[in-house]
Amino acid sequence: MSYLAVKYLHVGCVVLSGLGFALRGFWMLRSSPLLQARLTRRLPHLLDSLLLGSALWLAWTSGQYPLAQDWLSAKLGGLLVYIVCGALALKRCRHRNGRILFLFLAVLAYAYIVSVALTRQVLPWL
Repeated sequence: MSYLAVKYLHVGCVVLSGLGFALRGFWMLRSSPLLQARLTRRLPHLLDSLLLGSALWLAWTSGQYPLAQDWLSAKLGGLLVYIVCGALALKRCRHRNGRILFLFLAVLAYAYIVSVALTRQVLPWL
């Protein structure tokens, strides 16, 4: 598979993952039973596995690795924040206000990751 095809797969997965998270966050705020649907619980894992696999393939093919590239390290750090805040927002936090806070923080982390990817700068807003 060509580098460009995998890059487009990766970017598509990023967009779908972000939209899916936003939709699940909306459902969480509305206390929708759709949040507990089987497809809603399974599809993000499949999508995120494709996302991670394509990221690893791109890093290996391009020779750019976290810890060697500061912007990739920043994306990895942002990803960890996104995962923790997303889990707290959608599953782990017991209080509604806490869920809303962690949802907001997860969306900020997602925006940070995307902006770092687009600019290849650790502080993309500067």
